[in-house]
Amino acid sequence: MKFFFSGHVFKRMAERGFSPDAIKAVIQNGTVIKDYPDDTPYPSRLILGYDGERPVHVVSAYNPAEDKEYVITVYEPDALRWSNDFTERR
Repeated sequence: MKFFFSGHVFKRMAERGFSPDAIKAVIQNGTVIKDYPDDTPYPSRLILGYDGERPVHVVSAYNPAEDKEYVITVYEPDALRWSNDFTERR
Protein backbone atom coordinates (compact mmCIF):
# COMPACT_ATOMS: atom_id res chain seq x y z
CA MET A 1 0.00 0.00 0.00
CA LYS A 2 1.16 3.51 -0.85
CA PHE A 3 0.45 6.50 1.40
CA PHE A 4 -0.34 10.04 0.30
CA PHE A 5 0.22 12.92 2.72
CA SER A 6 -0.74 16.35 1.40
CA GLY A 7 1.33 19.39 2.31
CA HIS A 8 -1.47 20.45 4.65
CA VAL A 9 -1.36 17.11 6.50
CA PHE A 10 2.44 17.23 6.80
CA LYS A 11 2.17 20.72 8.30
CA ARG A 12 -0.46 19.59 10.82
CA MET A 13 1.54 16.46 11.69
CA ALA A 14 4.65 18.58 12.36
CA GLU A 15 2.66 21.03 14.49
CA ARG A 16 1.19 18.15 16.48
CA GLY A 17 4.40 16.13 16.76
CA PHE A 18 3.47 13.09 14.69
CA SER A 19 5.81 11.34 12.26
CA PRO A 20 4.71 9.77 8.97
CA ASP A 21 5.82 6.35 10.27
CA ALA A 22 3.65 6.71 13.38
CA ILE A 23 0.63 7.61 11.25
CA LYS A 24 1.24 4.70 8.87
CA ALA A 25 1.35 2.38 11.90
CA VAL A 26 -1.96 3.77 13.18
CA ILE A 27 -3.59 3.20 9.78
CA GLN A 28 -2.24 -0.34 9.52
CA ASN A 29 -2.76 -1.43 13.14
CA GLY A 30 -5.37 0.89 14.63
CA THR A 31 -9.08 0.41 15.19
CA VAL A 32 -11.67 1.89 12.86
CA ILE A 33 -14.14 3.71 15.10
CA LYS A 34 -16.27 5.41 12.43
CA ASP A 35 -16.86 4.83 8.73
CA TYR A 36 -17.88 7.57 6.30
CA PRO A 37 -19.07 5.50 3.32
CA ASP A 38 -20.57 8.47 1.46
CA ASP A 39 -17.38 10.56 1.39
CA THR A 40 -16.00 11.31 -2.04
CA PRO A 41 -13.99 10.60 -4.04
CA TYR A 42 -13.36 7.59 -1.73
CA PRO A 43 -15.07 6.38 1.43
CA SER A 44 -13.12 7.43 4.50
CA ARG A 45 -12.86 6.36 8.12
CA LEU A 46 -11.74 7.54 11.53
CA ILE A 47 -9.02 5.33 13.00
CA LEU A 48 -7.84 5.26 16.62
CA GLY A 49 -4.28 4.25 17.38
CA TYR A 50 -1.41 5.16 19.65
CA ASP A 51 1.97 6.78 19.18
CA GLY A 52 3.60 5.35 22.26
CA GLU A 53 1.16 6.27 25.05
CA ARG A 54 -0.34 9.14 23.07
CA PRO A 55 -3.77 8.54 21.46
CA VAL A 56 -4.05 9.47 17.78
CA HIS A 57 -7.05 9.89 15.50
CA VAL A 58 -6.41 9.58 11.77
CA VAL A 59 -9.00 10.25 9.09
CA SER A 60 -8.03 8.60 5.83
CA ALA A 61 -9.53 7.28 2.62
CA TYR A 62 -8.44 4.23 0.66
CA ASN A 63 -8.47 3.93 -3.13
CA PRO A 64 -8.32 0.20 -3.92
CA ALA A 65 -7.74 0.76 -7.64
CA GLU A 66 -4.40 2.44 -6.85
CA ASP A 67 -3.79 0.65 -3.52
CA LYS A 68 -3.28 4.14 -2.07
CA GLU A 69 -4.20 5.49 1.35
CA TYR A 70 -4.98 9.22 1.42
CA VAL A 71 -4.35 10.75 4.84
CA ILE A 72 -6.88 13.53 5.38
CA THR A 73 -6.12 14.71 8.91
CA VAL A 74 -4.32 13.65 12.07
CA TYR A 75 -4.91 14.84 15.63
CA GLU A 76 -4.70 13.91 19.29
CA PRO A 77 -8.26 13.51 20.59
CA ASP A 78 -9.25 15.87 23.41
CA ALA A 79 -9.99 13.87 26.57
CA LEU A 80 -12.77 16.33 27.45
CA ARG A 81 -14.56 15.71 24.14
CA TRP A 82 -14.03 11.96 23.82
CA SER A 83 -14.84 8.95 25.98
CA ASN A 84 -12.08 7.53 28.18
CA ASP A 85 -11.12 5.08 25.43
CA PHE A 86 -11.28 7.81 22.72
CA THR A 87 -13.83 5.90 20.64
CA GLU A 88 -16.98 8.03 21.17
CA ARG A 89 -17.68 11.74 21.37
CA ARG A 90 -19.12 12.88 24.69
